[in-house]
Amino acid sequence: MTDRLPHEKGFHVSWDQLHRDARALAWRLQGHGPDEGGWRAVVAITRGGMAPAMIVARELDIRMVDTISVKSYNHQTQSEPRVIKSPDMTVIGDGTGVLVVDDLVDTGRTLEVVRAHMPQAHVATVYAKPMGRAQVDTFITEVSQDTWIFFPWDMALQYVKPYRGDE
Repeated sequence: MTDRLPHEKGFHVSWDQLHRDARALAWRLQGHGPDEGGWRAVVAITRGGMAPAMIVARELDIRMVDTISVKSYNHQTQSEPRVIKSPDMTVIGDGTGVLVVDDLVDTGRTLEVVRAHMPQAHVATVYAKPMGRAQVDTFITEVSQDTWIFFPWDMALQYVKPYRGDE
């Protein structure tokens, strides 16, 4: 059988795994900011970047945290990205010394829009797919382009019937 079910090409991420990977991202970013190795601010790309950005901000002791909201998905269907909420640009400026954090770069289209708002920011994601890697300065784990990542906020625990038999 060559047809795969959606979950068979999926990469399931638990809360524990996301926490470990976001801390690994912080460790990789430690000391690489322009302000004697530190960062001025973190901007989380909502909604997926909020959890990793909070962890990175905590680990790197960054107190200035803001968000940029870019809508580019309707459930699992990707559409043209558009900014629906910007960070405080009087604080963020052109992005110098700012760390932009997201959970995943897929095609890179969302990050193109974000980079247009903050061209000097350092963009970091926890996970990266090949088509979007050029838009990311730092990431932790690469997955294939055809892999769907199931994040913990998208899942619930439930019974799964065995492949064979009734129990």
